[in-house]
Amino acid sequence: MDRQKKQKTYTPKEALIKAAAYCAYQDRTQQEVRDKLYTYGLEPDDVEELIVRLSQEKLIDEERYAQSYVRGKYSLKKWGRRKIMQGLKSKGISDYCIKQGMKEIDPEVYEQNLLQLLEKKNANEKEKNPFARRQKLAYYLMSKGYEGDLVQDAIKGLES
Repeated sequence: MDRQKKQKTYTPKEALIKAAAYCAYQDRTQQEVRDKLYTYGLEPDDVEELIVRLSQEKLIDEERYAQSYVRGKYSLKKWGRRKIMQGLKSKGISDYCIKQGMKEIDPEVYEQNLLQLLEKKNANEKEKNPFARRQKLAYYLMSKGYEGDLVQDAIKGLES
């Protein structure tokens, strides 16, 4: 029984209503909405027209999306600036919107996040060799997206 789900096609009016609900649920990028609209069986012209309309009605706002993305990733997941910027770029967000989003980062909280991650990882790290231990801690923090100079300063501060 290998039946594929029939894809329902929508008129542009129906698609607008569904897309508005899709955007109202959570902030979306233009590309996410565009991909969704194509699954509704719309023509490229209709898709672009609906994207413009949704943007005019402020249902799609990439600057707002970037701001909420940054807030979530840096406060909940404790990601660093580099990883956040990489995530936004991969979603096709413009450089201007990325800059606006990055303003959501409070430098003091950012540094506290870095130190909390470092302390937690240091407490759980089993490596005894001090050089290898420092290297593992640095790799971990850099994989979280923190800048190399901040990571080195934090590790030096931990040792003193």
